[in-house]
Amino acid sequence: MYDFIKIGFLEIEALDILDVLLVGFLIFQLYKLLKGSLAFNIFIGMLLVYLVSLAVKALGMKLLSGILGQFMDVGVIALLIVFQPEVRRFLLFIGRGNIFKKGGVWKAFIKKGLNIETSTEEAIDEILIALNNLASTKTGAIIVFTKTSQLRSYANTGVVIDGKITSKLLESIFDKKAPLHDGAIIIAENKIIAANCVLPVSDNPSLPARIGMRHRAAVGMSEVSDALVVVVSEEKGQLGYAKEGELKIKVAPSTIKNELKLFLTHGV
Repeated sequence: MYDFIKIGFLEIEALDILDVLLVGFLIFQLYKLLKGSLAFNIFIGMLLVYLVSLAVKALGMKLLSGILGQFMDVGVIALLIVFQPEVRRFLLFIGRGNIFKKGGVWKAFIKKGLNIETSTEEAIDEILIALNNLASTKTGAIIVFTKTSQLRSYANTGVVIDGKITSKLLESIFDKKAPLHDGAIIIAENKIIAANCVLPVSDNPSLPARIGMRHRAAVGMSEVSDALVVVVSEEKGQLGYAKEGELKIKVAPSTIKNELKLFLTHGV
């Protein structure tokens, strides 16, 4: 391959530039994935240790270089353990195949997609009716919407429903006197999969101190999966949602409706 740029002894080829751009893109995606979490601080710490190990190796400090080298040898395993939720989110992001969604390979399924979208519109309408009624009565609720899987490991912590989405059913499940009202509902493929499900709670230190366990569970679920999680505050009857580890509170019903449409029909 011909040299693209030559500066003294430094030769830069087109492939080198592509390499740098791809690495920069991956680092940016990692930043977006980890920002605002404890894992981000750990990642920075590991990066600093790696840079120091390169520096001491270049300076010929054999003892310190050997110690840091041993530390870095087990670093990959340590990172997989520490960043397990983030790695899962990253793999789910890739597995969702966002770059292929507009490709011609899906055009053969347009008719099927239209049928799903019609059903989804009906489901969204029922969900919005339930959310508005729950908010007006200050009835706490948390609903998990998943596109790529039914989150069986979390659904198994609750009671299997496998029923049609209706506003009456959603409201009855979250009724304060109902036995299933404390946990979360998981919705997939336009069906209520399970209720009274236990969700992971986020340990993100940047979350507002005033939010309750429902909101923390919503963020936690969005951190370990590609789910969209909608919350109704029991204290003030306000709507909110969590997606990709980020929490939005005090949002309008129209905003929830738009998010549900984007997520359930386009997976974003």
